[in-house]
Amino acid sequence: MDESATVERVKVKNQILYLLKIKGRQSAADLAQQLQVSPMAIRQHLQTLQDEQLVIYTEERQAVGRPLKLWYLTDKAMNFFPNHHTDLVVNLIEGVTQLFGMDGLEALIAQRTQTQIQNYSAKMSDSLLWRERVAVLACLRTQEGYMAEVIEESPDEFLLVENHCSICTAAQKCPQLCSSELQVFTRLLGSTVSIERVEHILSGDRRCAYRVSVFDQAIDFQETQGVRSRE
Repeated sequence: MDESATVERVKVKNQILYLLKIKGRQSAADLAQQLQVSPMAIRQHLQTLQDEQLVIYTEERQAVGRPLKLWYLTDKAMNFFPNHHTDLVVNLIEGVTQLFGMDGLEALIAQRTQTQIQNYSAKMSDSLLWRERVAVLACLRTQEGYMAEVIEESPDEFLLVENHCSICTAAQKCPQLCSSELQVFTRLLGSTVSIERVEHILSGDRRCAYRVSVFDQAIDFQETQGVRSRE
């Protein structure tokens, strides 16, 4: 196999892993359509990935024909996605707990929470509407490896989705990190909206997802008018 063919094979392999990460279970036909590669080629790649223990599948019965194979990532595949300084963070958490107890750990997390709020706030204009703030937050989180996106469910309700958790191992050791993330989002997005975590990687879900909804359409209208009057 020449070098160009090898590069292309690795590229398609990485694309398959990426799609399975951000979209969850997919059939070979779905993957082929999105990557504009033949279904036969995709099946060959999936077989290779299965041999490497990176993907597995479940079968879904159909009204006619064979069961449909839906492919998804294994735990081993998560090593292909960023997990920022995992060993260092876990060791620091253990060290702080041993030296200063739970009070020390809670103080450390509180300090991290405030630092996150300050850093994110510095990159958000005060004049942004809540919808715009959600979009900016998703961009900032993506830059940190969370593979975030915003899904509009209605004009007054969005899903802020994180398809990857770049601190997952640390959060498993210290669940308070997840609680602090919710505090950060609440502070950043303002008092006109409610935020609820509806999917959680640590609970076995494929992704973390937060439902962001406006409390009152009248409040939302006033916010919009207020921004327009300042322009």
